[in-house]
Amino acid sequence: MEENYFKKFTTAIIFLALLVLAFFLLKPVLLAMIGGFVLAFIFYPVYNKLLKVIKSRGFTAFILCAFLLLIIIALLWFLTPVLIDESIKIYRASQSMDLVSILKGILPSLFASQESSEQIGSILQGFITKATNSLMNYLSNLVLELPSILMHIFVLFFTFYYALKDKEKITKAIQEILPFSDEVVKKLFNSTKEITSSVLFGQVVIGAIQGVVLAIGLFVFNIPNALVLALISIVAGIFPIIGPAIVGVPVVISLIIGGDAFSAIGILIFTILSSTIDNFLRPMLVAKRAKLHTAIALLGTIGGLLLFGVLGIIIGPLILAYLITLIGVYKNKPLLGILIKQE
Repeated sequence: MEENYFKKFTTAIIFLALLVLAFFLLKPVLLAMIGGFVLAFIFYPVYNKLLKVIKSRGFTAFILCAFLLLIIIALLWFLTPVLIDESIKIYRASQSMDLVSILKGILPSLFASQESSEQIGSILQGFITKATNSLMNYLSNLVLELPSILMHIFVLFFTFYYALKDKEKITKAIQEILPFSDEVVKKLFNSTKEITSSVLFGQVVIGAIQGVVLAIGLFVFNIPNALVLALISIVAGIFPIIGPAIVGVPVVISLIIGGDAFSAIGILIFTILSSTIDNFLRPMLVAKRAKLHTAIALLGTIGGLLLFGVLGIIIGPLILAYLITLIGVYKNKPLLGILIKQE
């Protein structure tokens, strides 16, 4: 009896030790691996359609990986220098900006006092300077960190390839590892599939499309530093509640102050369109799927961004969604409908 207990205890210690070592081993590329699985989930419908034509699972996955890889490399190659140049211009413009005059021009009655205007202007100036300086440094560091970026891209597409090619094997392996009954595992997989679809398509894909719509308007009306603003609008579109309007509204205000009423009206139209287009897209992409509550999605997005960086915008809501789904499926608690609801 004691010998059996000792063996079980030793096995558990060795297992935990290997588990911890494996985590630290994969930690540098863990986000890239997760990104590969996320891409595989998004593009699996495309993979299935190509598979019907090509017939070979490996070759189909390779073609899809190669196509997406070429797009990413092309974007990095052409956009990085432009983004660095535009970020420097934005930083220089922020240094010479007269915020006191702008504040008085927008709300003359509120900023009638010169002293209060200067104080608020100084605070805003400091915030803008810090934000633009961080943006410029981040984009400049992309060049210095190019070897690391390329390594993460390799891991991402390596994971993407095998997640597409061996989806059934990976799914079966996960089902066998989970310490739940077959019934609970089946419910869990169905629920997580629905909520993953909701987060990735309803929040990420639709949000990115909203940002792209506003980005088109920025380029059409030749707004200065349109590329940086376009990327910010796409990221802002993915955030729940916030949306691309956080970029569109300030641009409209600055155009009105600059006397360009025509461009201001045009950007306003694109801002409204980007904010309402989800009403048409959502029924097509996420109809009859579980929907993560806006508050949970927002908290997950912000927490994920702070913990994991840009990829955390996607990972954060998914972590909370999976936790809530796991509790709901295992305990069969209908009260979780407050947090995850059916559309």
